[in-house]
Amino acid sequence: MATLKGQNFRILQQDGNDFKCIGMATNCTVTLNGNTEDASTKDDVSNAAKPTVISKSWQVSVESMEVADAAAILTAIKSLQPFTLVWDETSTTDNQAPVAAAFARKGQAYLSDVSFSFNDRENSTKSLQFTGSGALEALDAAPTYAAIAPSTYTKGQYVRLFLGSDNTATPAKVIASAKSLSLHVSMSMEDATTKDTTGDWQVQEPVGLSYDISTSALMRSGDTVTSSVQGQSLADVMSIYEASEPVKWQIAAVSGTNNRDKGAVIASGSVVITSLTLNGPNRQNATYDAQLNGYGIYTVGA
Repeated sequence: MATLKGQNFRILQQDGNDFKCIGMATNCTVTLNGNTEDASTKDDVSNAAKPTVISKSWQVSVESMEVADAAAILTAIKSLQPFTLVWDETSTTDNQAPVAAAFARKGQAYLSDVSFSFNDRENSTKSLQFTGSGALEALDAAPTYAAIAPSTYTKGQYVRLFLGSDNTATPAKVIASAKSLSLHVSMSMEDATTKDTTGDWQVQEPVGLSYDISTSALMRSGDTVTSSVQGQSLADVMSIYEASEPVKWQIAAVSGTNNRDKGAVIASGSVVITSLTLNGPNRQNATYDAQLNGYGIYTVGA
């Protein structure tokens, strides 16, 4: 028996008059929810529930390997503005051209959650979460699309977290011997649906933005790997934690000796260290994990 393995299902985001596939995607998911309430009464003959759909909502998530557009994505979620999204079957060699499949839909959504994971010598990734606001429309024709330029992505881009010792000076020292780094930005949403909402679709509006950073590093007693390359050691991070005060941070591309020379800055701001976990497993590298919560809003770039 012949089988057909999956369709080329992709998420496209409006860019001017065109739609673009979200690049380098490894997975995309659409979730449609029927929000219900039980309409049973004391006079019903049985105890069986009678769920009634009172509103409908939807979300879209995308997993991608592309990190070259990190600054653009951090700017987009910071704007608190909705985007027009389409999900559709696609064609062409790069699976980018929408074809207006019968299940294809279009709607307004907020980029409500972003996570970046920068891991040396592994695929650096991003996860995007869009929260739908309002009704979905069936496509009556395939939208025009813009092809994505060939990617310059390379596996294992070197990105580091730089921390200052206070909330005034620009951070100059990288986290010493860091093995992993994650940046998570989340938008808080509230239900703005009214009795006049068309089709009972749930309308969402943004009310706030927060972010946090996590990093894992080798536990070292000194702050140098070589005599000429310095970094923030566990002792420095411990002092920042104990001070309970915000400090400046930057996430930047790096190069040079031990990959600590700061290059293009992706984002910057202030944080407080909210959690430190020291790990000393038997016969393995001792490490520490730090959780840093954003203090105020971040800046894209330096």
